[in-house]
Amino acid sequence: MDSYVIKIFLYEVEPLIWRRFTVPATATFAEFNEIIQKVMGWSGGQDHQFRHGKGRHLGSVISNTQEQVGPQDDFTDEKEVVLKDFVGRRRLSLRLMYRYDFFDEWTHEVVIEEKSEADAPKVLEGERACPPEDCGGSFGYKECMGGFAEWMDDDFDPEAFDPESIKLP
Repeated sequence: MDSYVIKIFLYEVEPLIWRRFTVPATATFAEFNEIIQKVMGWSGGQDHQFRHGKGRHLGSVISNTQEQVGPQDDFTDEKEVVLKDFVGRRRLSLRLMYRYDFFDEWTHEVVIEEKSEADAPKVLEGERACPPEDCGGSFGYKECMGGFAEWMDDDFDPEAFDPESIKLP
């Protein structure tokens, strides 16, 4: 089975939180989103979107909702786009922006690095725990890590990440 090796990391969080994993080339962007949610440790309960385009203009949106899609943006339903069709004949590596939770505004960079012959989706490596959801985005997370937010769960370990513990479909 053809797959792609994907690297994803969070913007505006230091030290870097990232994952490398494989995704079947036949996955739709809806399925790709589900894999990203599991890999990063998000619950999937918030809206999301993939953005891509030329240069700094990321006006092409692939998502399950048209929320936060401007009139000048090109919207495509994520159930209608398959990864291998999206990649097509483009040269890898290929970069996209992935936004999750439009209120907290978690922004990720997704890099489709290379083709692979992996049999199934699999987490290959990564570093650090995913921030808790609803902690206020990168700014709120920095406050939590600095001890400025008292609601932070005492057993949260920001350094903990075990790729073997993530079970993908």
